[in-house]
Amino acid sequence: MSERDDFASTLHEPELPVSVDDDVMDDDDRLRPRFVREVLDAVADGDDEAARGLVAELHPADIADLIELAPADERADLITALAGIVDADVYAELNEHVREDMIDEMEPQQVADLAAQLDTDDAVAIIEDLDAEDQLEVLRAMEPDDRAAVEEALTYPEETAGRLMQRDLIAVPEHWKVGQVIDYLRSGDDLADDFWEVFVVSPNHHPVGTCKLSTILRSARSKPVSEIMARKQTLIPVDLDQEEVALKFQKYALISAAVVDGSGRLVGMITVDDIVHIIQEEAGEDVLLLSGAGDGDINEPIATTVRTRLTWLVINLGTAMLAASVVGLFQGEIAKFALLAVLMPIVSGMGGNAGTQTLAVVVRALATNQLTDSNTMRMIARELTIALSNGVALGLLIGIGTAILFDNPLLGAVIGAAMVINNLIAGLAGILVPVTLDRARIDPAVSSAVFVTMATDVMGFFSFLGLAAVTGLAG
Repeated sequence: MSERDDFASTLHEPELPVSVDDDVMDDDDRLRPRFVREVLDAVADGDDEAARGLVAELHPADIADLIELAPADERADLITALAGIVDADVYAELNEHVREDMIDEMEPQQVADLAAQLDTDDAVAIIEDLDAEDQLEVLRAMEPDDRAAVEEALTYPEETAGRLMQRDLIAVPEHWKVGQVIDYLRSGDDLADDFWEVFVVSPNHHPVGTCKLSTILRSARSKPVSEIMARKQTLIPVDLDQEEVALKFQKYALISAAVVDGSGRLVGMITVDDIVHIIQEEAGEDVLLLSGAGDGDINEPIATTVRTRLTWLVINLGTAMLAASVVGLFQGEIAKFALLAVLMPIVSGMGGNAGTQTLAVVVRALATNQLTDSNTMRMIARELTIALSNGVALGLLIGIGTAILFDNPLLGAVIGAAMVINNLIAGLAGILVPVTLDRARIDPAVSSAVFVTMATDVMGFFSFLGLAAVTGLAG
């Protein structure tokens, strides 16, 4: 075997899912209900060996799914029955709410042993949600090196690169030759197992470049690292928000990236497998926040979900009362011409739908850095053009339809004009509200929908009923 082949064979290969029977997984890679029931029945019957045999070939992510699919009161028995199979990798894949329930039932030493088997970022994810007292007990039970790494990570704010990064990485000086790097990788028993590139650092441990493993393997041993390394690299500040980290990985097609502290020293690395989870979380989070549904996790405690949703429903109730007060200003007109009460929800409802469309586009553009200070005015002009076009089209449709249906051209003209006005308000609110909140450092996904809905309801009622009063339609 050649030297390069020998080196390649020593690299740690990522664990791949094992092919399982069609009776276990459906076409969408979901565990079949019958299989889940079969495993749970085996556990209930005390046949732990049968249960372990059923899940032995499953990937850790699928075992995590199995635990999540089990009823809450059966999960502890399931984990006990699968002793030796439910390992640290399975806990790393568990839903955070389910994992938190499982961790709460463990002794501090058990949690410490579990964390020791994980990368720093996964260990931090398990420990950070513990109560302060439990957290301290677990840290005390950990080995000094592991404890130091986790304690350092916990000093960084949540959802930042410091919490996300791994401490285990490969860094070499730029004056080394390729042969020295290969020998170092072979001789270091305590080096990282999973890596795709070697970071090149200066004497003060500042990253100055990177070398892909493929480049190292294809270069002569006598070649200096400084000649084969890529000097241009994307560095991640340790306090950068995880959403911004994900955007950098997406924009520059990164596999891994160096994390640096305030002085520019290399302190860790982030890999793309962690970023995939972040992109999924952030995308789902914005959609749920827009609806006021909170975390949106089906494993979230019911009391927490009720509290979150009720908060926004109460706020929406307040905005609805404001819209109702506008209607109250025109109760005389409504009493004289009852058709106004029949038609006014159409104006406000269509405005609300238009505002939601604009809001969704703008929040996404802000989240992906497509909308910046440089193009905000252009975006406003674009959305107003769209709103005017849609408003005119809808206004003509509802105006002509109303005029024909109720044999009242003036009523058709009033509702058509109100539709145009409210669509313009919807477009303007749909972009100005999230942009303003973003400039104020408030997450626009959290509270934009409430203000946009209020604007379209209030202005929808006011424009329609106000035009009816001005034109003497109800006279």
